[in-house]
Amino acid sequence: MSDPKKKTGNILSNVGPPSELPSFITANVAAPPAGAESVPPAAPMVTVDDTTKREETDPFIPTTFSPAIPASKDTSQFTAEQAMAAAAGVRPAEPTLPDQPVGRDFASMILNPEPVAAALSPITQGGSALFGWMKGAVSGSGILQKVAEKAKNSVDTIVTTLDPQMKEYINSGGDTEVIVASDKDDKVRPIREAFQTVFGKATIIGLAAQAVGIAAQPVGFAAGLKGAEHRINSIRAENPRVDDHLPVVAVENFVVELFPDQWFEAGAIVLFDYAKNILLKTVTQMTPIPLPVIAALQADTPEDYMLKDTGFATTVGSVMARNLN
Repeated sequence: MSDPKKKTGNILSNVGPPSELPSFITANVAAPPAGAESVPPAAPMVTVDDTTKREETDPFIPTTFSPAIPASKDTSQFTAEQAMAAAAGVRPAEPTLPDQPVGRDFASMILNPEPVAAALSPITQGGSALFGWMKGAVSGSGILQKVAEKAKNSVDTIVTTLDPQMKEYINSGGDTEVIVASDKDDKVRPIREAFQTVFGKATIIGLAAQAVGIAAQPVGFAAGLKGAEHRINSIRAENPRVDDHLPVVAVENFVVELFPDQWFEAGAIVLFDYAKNILLKTVTQMTPIPLPVIAALQADTPEDYMLKDTGFATTVGSVMARNLN
């Protein structure tokens, strides 16, 4: 007795034979013989599925133009506001048509009767806002000139801060030249700074000068003023560099007893301009002097000092330097 075996076929055995695949290659058709009738090729059969599939896979989608304003509407009579409203989708009001139709040629267009020169006069005139600003900007006292001056002042400030001695060279020059009747820096530097602050550019030259006939340390206002005048006369007479067209400034320090046993030091400043016939006099701020310094000045002045009636034989600065080593 044999075991009955259930015969099962392969899964591919149940699949029918494949159908014939469509061919997309068109074979070359031989030309018909002479005298034979030519038969036009049959139009290919396009099914609905092929058309739908072509439309789905076609990347180029035809576009259509939909104007905001229909072509049937005449927009030649629309104003700018009506055209913008029409473009936004708002139905514009129907324009009122004139009695006579307006031609579309240039000869029948209505131009602005205002002349072009008169219409552009607010822009082209020199006093207008635009051209007036440009004219003022490029002028000598305009915006560009002020910007250049600000930039130059900023650079000069940086240079003089890094090297204070450069201030003398930067601000030197110009039309102003002044002679100082002293070669000491503590007298020349303040006068140079004062003139350059007022005039911007000024050349200040310090030359040595002596106050003939005045004590080394004048005492009193009269002695201080006379000492400054003697310095000016001395430098104008002895130095050929100083002519009648150069102003001369002299500073003479003096001490004065304003109150009993209270002494002060001040400076008499005299400016003399011979060409312009100008003579100016002033006094600096006073500085209190300790009484021991005055006592030392009196002790250093001998009894037979020839100029004792105008002051002391030694200066306050020499006594202070000796006491401070």
